[in-house]
Amino acid sequence: MKQFLPILVLVCSIWPRAWGESRRGSAQSSPQPAAESVKSASSTPSNQISPDQANAQKAKAIIEQGIQALGGQAYLTIRDREQQGRGYSFHHGRESGGSVFWSFWEFPDKERVELTKERDIAELYVGDKAYEITFKGAHPIEEKDRSQYMRRRHFSLDTVLRTWVNDPGVVLLFEGQAIAAQHPAEQVTLINSKDESVTLYFDTDTHLPVKKSFSWRDPIDKQKNLEEEVYENYRAVSGIMAPYNVTRFFNGDMASQRFLNSVTINQGLDQAMFDPNSRYNPNKVQGKQNSKH
Repeated sequence: MKQFLPILVLVCSIWPRAWGESRRGSAQSSPQPAAESVKSASSTPSNQISPDQANAQKAKAIIEQGIQALGGQAYLTIRDREQQGRGYSFHHGRESGGSVFWSFWEFPDKERVELTKERDIAELYVGDKAYEITFKGAHPIEEKDRSQYMRRRHFSLDTVLRTWVNDPGVVLLFEGQAIAAQHPAEQVTLINSKDESVTLYFDTDTHLPVKKSFSWRDPIDKQKNLEEEVYENYRAVSGIMAPYNVTRFFNGDMASQRFLNSVTINQGLDQAMFDPNSRYNPNKVQGKQNSKH
């Protein structure tokens, strides 16, 4: 036993030092999880976005490009617009009537449409009110016609591009390439918080909107209806591109057409024309204007 004692003491004195060196070597050679985690995180791009975000950004870029094509800030700040031309209505695709018209529009919710050559019959829309004006005075338009106009105004191109686009609750979707009104186009859909949607088609070359569509459910028969508008023959007016031909479709059938002869922007409209009780006479106003020249 005494002959093994020096050997045992020697082993005991060496073991702690060897074990410590082994630990240090192991620590240096073994991966450290925390360090690796930091390294892994730093290798992931911080600006990476989801496919849905990328899709929304593309849709927004297409819309902004379309607004720029229409005139940019000049388009977005239009105060009023006068249009004169000829309109036609259709029933089941067949023409059912036509007349000259004058339209006076003030953003966001005033419009006067004079429907005869003599300009003695007009439709007036102010806020959520609607009137027909004749030589007998003003009286409310039938509710069916009023609600139809309000719906079209709510989904109008001007309202969508000037109001919907700026609403943070509106979802933007890029839906790819399409053919719209015989134009290669990019298709974008906007969906608001009420689950209402409108789809716009922008020409891939000019970036101008060439078509708009939206659907709604009839409150009586509960059937879904599709309304579409096609915009053609754009011309520059005061730095703004205006479509001189507009065709409206209802459930696939042509419903109306407008062919404009003139468009005037930001001339400052007489507010009396939007007052149903003012007895506004466009012919007298025109006569005063002519007398100045």
